[in-house]
Amino acid sequence: MSELPPLSTSVDDQVAAANTSGLRPVVFIHGLWLLPSSWDRWAQVFADAGYAPVSPGWPDDPETVEEANAHPEVFAGKSVGDVADHYSDVIKQLDRKPAVIGHSFGGLLTMIVAGRGLAAASVAIDSAPFRGVLPLPLSALKASAPVLGNPLNRHRAIPLTYDQFRFAFASSVSEEEAQELYRTYAVPASGTPLFQAAAANLNPWTEAKADYRNPGRGPLLIIEGLADNTSPPAINRAAYKLQSGNEGVTEIASIPERGHSITIDSGWREVCDTALSFIRRYA
Repeated sequence: MSELPPLSTSVDDQVAAANTSGLRPVVFIHGLWLLPSSWDRWAQVFADAGYAPVSPGWPDDPETVEEANAHPEVFAGKSVGDVADHYSDVIKQLDRKPAVIGHSFGGLLTMIVAGRGLAAASVAIDSAPFRGVLPLPLSALKASAPVLGNPLNRHRAIPLTYDQFRFAFASSVSEEEAQELYRTYAVPASGTPLFQAAAANLNPWTEAKADYRNPGRGPLLIIEGLADNTSPPAINRAAYKLQSGNEGVTEIASIPERGHSITIDSGWREVCDTALSFIRRYA
């Protein structure tokens, strides 16, 4: 088996290395206000466990946080459908069906590609809602207000201020850690997916929908942070209830006292190990 490339290499190189390695690929999907580099520590853990990590960005994602903040316009206008098709195209280049792990809107995208029959197993962490998920907790509305508060933001790239990031992502960590997370990870994000998710239950043709009935969906684990303001337990449990109608394995794991920064803050390893244990069982 060939050696896997450094995690900073291009996705084409990661796909090629996964295909020649003989290992099961694991595709990581990030959400809004983050970049693929937010998965670097996870990718190393999975590589050490014998998987081939592949961490694609959304279309046109910059390489670094500094570049992203200098050129926010590159994020504008990316829709759920655009990004789901992008990840589907990457997955179809893999010789083996991958495990797929996503956070926030990446969790929604994970459930979309799983619903397309493209995942050997999948993990959706503090996911954005899809059509059929009805709860709209007040904290989730407040977390999305920086975008949804202005209809013109639908076609813009929107950054979060530190205070907005603190509420939406870093609500369960110390002030010092929250500041560090903001400096290290926060980038602007397309407003389009938030408007799509907000209107999903009013629009039968929405792109923010997952085929949770597809028998080829594969095993799915939903992980929820019980202190998450952006994706509170009510959203994750409603998603779990719908996904449980699938004939495949559907599980949910609750992580106490964790907010939306669950994949990047100092407690990331507990969540990573929970996902790895599930993937090991089914992929």
